[in-house]
Amino acid sequence: MTDTAGPRVSEYMHRQLEIFPEDATALEVAERMRDRRVGSVFVEALDREQRDCRLAGIITETDLVTKVLAQERDADATLVSDIMSRPLLTIAPDRPMIDASHLMESQRVRHLGVLDGTDMVGVISVRDLAKHFMEAPVGPVQALNDVYRPLTVLMQKAIETLDARKTATAAARWMATQRIGSVFVVEAGEIVGIVTETDIVRKALAERLDPKTVPLGALLNHPLVDIDLNRSIRDACELMAQHHVRHLAVTDRRKIIGVVSIRDLVKMVSVRDRPEFLRRP
Repeated sequence: MTDTAGPRVSEYMHRQLEIFPEDATALEVAERMRDRRVGSVFVEALDREQRDCRLAGIITETDLVTKVLAQERDADATLVSDIMSRPLLTIAPDRPMIDASHLMESQRVRHLGVLDGTDMVGVISVRDLAKHFMEAPVGPVQALNDVYRPLTVLMQKAIETLDARKTATAAARWMATQRIGSVFVVEAGEIVGIVTETDIVRKALAERLDPKTVPLGALLNHPLVDIDLNRSIRDACELMAQHHVRHLAVTDRRKIIGVVSIRDLVKMVSVRDRPEFLRRP
């Protein structure tokens, strides 16, 4: 990784950690995520040889959606030790933020533990990366200010949709299969909103609703937060932060033509040294 000077991970990380023991349940994790409005928690394991506890893994909203809901497991009987992601990916607090971006993109994750020696001192997420890149006076985001319709560089043109009558379980399965974090919800042939992993975890799982029966129409975010194709990437970042969302519908003449996410921004930044990226068709 690079040693380029710039803001460090320690300047943007969150120091308050949400930690669960191995024998906690997926339902307890979902409830904590809802109550604390967080997208990940750490899992603590007992090291019998050292007679000590250590952080052994992490559970994210993606884990709950793909490993519990999509597989129709009982969240109240599923232990976090069975679904946590491991090994735990970490980064040192003195590393540049751009290194965190590269690591997240290469490993396809949205959260990293911040490890100072042997101590876990914080967590950093894609939201923190977006904030940094938006605030930086120079960098990839600013470099695109003069590009015509810069959102076309980032947005995904494939729009994944599901009918409002489909269930949370059906959405979870589709997200797991397509490896996506959101779907647009359609009613009477029109897109009426969006459902994300966060919505499924906080509004269905944490509320103890039956995911096999609750319809997406009861979970969707409406009105849909969108952004015009002619707006800047900075505008997109600010809009995401303002509405506390990770996805925006991209519109052209009020018609939805794609979707842009924080992960798309991180991907763009991670390949910033490849000029051909901006010349792709």
